[in-house]
Amino acid sequence: MTENTGYTPPKVWIWDAENGGHFAKINRPIAGPTHDAELHVGKHPFQLYSQGTPNGVKITVLFEELLAAGYTGAEYDAWLIRIGKGQQFGSGFVEVNPNSKIPALVDRSGEKPVRVFESGAIMLHLAEKFGAFLGDPSRRAEMLSWLFWQMGAAPFLGGGFGHFYSYAPEKFEYPINRYTMETKRQLDVLDRHLAGSRFMVGDEYTIADMAIWAWYGQLVLGRLYSAAEFLDVESYTHVMRWAKEIDARPAVQRGRMVNRTSGDPAMQLHERHDASDFETRTQDKIAAE
Repeated sequence: MTENTGYTPPKVWIWDAENGGHFAKINRPIAGPTHDAELHVGKHPFQLYSQGTPNGVKITVLFEELLAAGYTGAEYDAWLIRIGKGQQFGSGFVEVNPNSKIPALVDRSGEKPVRVFESGAIMLHLAEKFGAFLGDPSRRAEMLSWLFWQMGAAPFLGGGFGHFYSYAPEKFEYPINRYTMETKRQLDVLDRHLAGSRFMVGDEYTIADMAIWAWYGQLVLGRLYSAAEFLDVESYTHVMRWAKEIDARPAVQRGRMVNRTSGDPAMQLHERHDASDFETRTQDKIAAE
């Protein structure tokens, strides 16, 4: 029996009003720029335009891991794009990512600038460029499978569970139950796999770990949607063990600070243009940004 919600979809959907909720001001059914705004360009080979959401964290963690591993060519500028203010709809950003989503990267290490968008594509581009964090070649298919698993699974966590549990203007049982069930199923997928594996692909730490940790590791560590208790994350003991091990890495700790604009001010570095920024930043600088 179909539940009577009091809403009958029209024959042809027409956008005639904002839908309310946390992201109402930036949700729209059309693409393209809303205003002219050039992107800044720094001195390093890689120019990242992002914000410290899980998808942004994937990239800054990878950059910091590359630098920590000695790949000095991976120096980057991380420019803050405030998605709540619609800066991803500026003309310069849209030229880099026509989908108007963070993160977006311009690789200026070659003769001509190369744009890369979608976080998984950026990670694979960087890992292949430096030949790092790809794992054993004999297990490349396994690594890619988990990387793309994250890309396909996380929208159910963020756009599904996260939206209806944390951001929707009204709470409805059906979508919360549906996406909670799917989120817990995904955590169970990870937990069963990690019961027999230190990292996502055996004992090697790869971009698959970084990508999955940014979403699911931070989720079980209590950093997403204030939902740790609701999801009973402590019951996923293997995911928790894996998440804590990755969280303890200095490069990960630096990476999750970059372009972050919420939470503890001591964990925010709004923009990163040099490694020294982590040491020289002050609370006064943060307050002024």
